Amino acid sequence: MVLRGFLFISVLSVASPAPAAEDFIKGVYLQSEDLCAQAKKDTLETLIDAGNIVLSARGLQSVEYDCEFLQITKATLSPSWAVTAICQEPGHVFPDVLSVTQMSAKQIDLVSVRPAEDESEGGSNSGSYFLCDGVALP
Repeated sequence: MVLRGFLFISVLSVASPAPAAEDFIKGVYLQSEDLCAQAKKDTLETLIDAGNIVLSARGLQSVEYDCEFLQITKATLSPSWAVTAICQEPGHVFPDVLSVTQMSAKQIDLVSVRPAEDESEGGSNSGSYFLCDGVALP
């Protein structure tokens, strides 16, 4: 009976998703402070519909593109996290691993292990994102 209870707890812990780092990023981030100002003036949905990428604790989101953050691990020596994600765009699903680094109170930098096939296409998840105070996800 004790062994059966141990196995149940073991299976339950494997089946449960890993908890997100408690001090992971909070809020909504866009790729420039100008976009943040525009999101306050218009709506965040308008910017998403225009093809801009939004970063939040859930992942990256755009009109036909998203990356769901699955596992988040906090670094011990820097204000950074290692994040595994599943990303999708029309007709294509792929995994990605990113470093998410708090550069300042208002700036987050992402670096993806996925190489951009062509920089002009913007195929990489890497880049800087800026905190948009007063903007919430739809």
